[in-house]
Amino acid sequence: MRVPLVAGNWKMNTTVIEAEELVYDILDTLDRIKGVEKVLCPPFVSLAAINMMLQGSSIKLGAQNMHFETKGAYTGEISPLMLRELCEFVILGHSERRWYFGETGEMINKKLNAALTHGLKPILCVGERLEENETGRTEEIVRKQVRTALNDIKLTPDLVVAYEPVWAIGTGKAASSKQAAATIKLIRSILAELWNKDIAQNLRILYGGSVTSNNIAEFISQPEIDGALVGGASLKAEEFLNIVTQTAEIKGKPV
Repeated sequence: MRVPLVAGNWKMNTTVIEAEELVYDILDTLDRIKGVEKVLCPPFVSLAAINMMLQGSSIKLGAQNMHFETKGAYTGEISPLMLRELCEFVILGHSERRWYFGETGEMINKKLNAALTHGLKPILCVGERLEENETGRTEEIVRKQVRTALNDIKLTPDLVVAYEPVWAIGTGKAASSKQAAATIKLIRSILAELWNKDIAQNLRILYGGSVTSNNIAEFISQPEIDGALVGGASLKAEEFLNIVTQTAEIKGKPV
């Protein structure tokens, strides 16, 4: 049985003080919600502070990106060795990293391998752009992104995949639940091709892209969708708690 997962990606938002205030507002209630794995992904500068606040709780911590080398002359980068002392998860391959910062599939593959080598659980993001969706290339693009990212990666239960159509991120225009479920079913079939059917059925695949408390039930009710990677809504305490609560009520499993 796949335990649902809801991760909040705060992106480049919140100072350290603001991050602490947000966690303070949600900590007790979020900790009490059972049946769903909860992950907060603040900016790098807040990881140490939030790590301290989450000690003893059921809430996990994740980073938003990572370099594939463990150390070296890579000014401004963060290595897996630095992260593994602070958090358990790391988001890799987010469309904003691909399109704004030129990250290639090969780079993401290196990051994924490094994360797994050093004991971090990657949340691998894949998804097509609007013009690719409108020209019927969703399957082609998603298949290429998944296969490139997982090239020569050994079978692992620690991987989480997030389907995030680029045209739905931060636009307020979410994919329909049927669209999302169909693409996530495709991703699961690709994982079965790369590894095997059993591991594919047990890996969690999330939906991300303008997720709110008003549409989460529609997505999470789909059998193929195992949770959500939440962007802007994760910065609003009541909104994020509502999303996690609905996920637990609809699909919660004992954790």
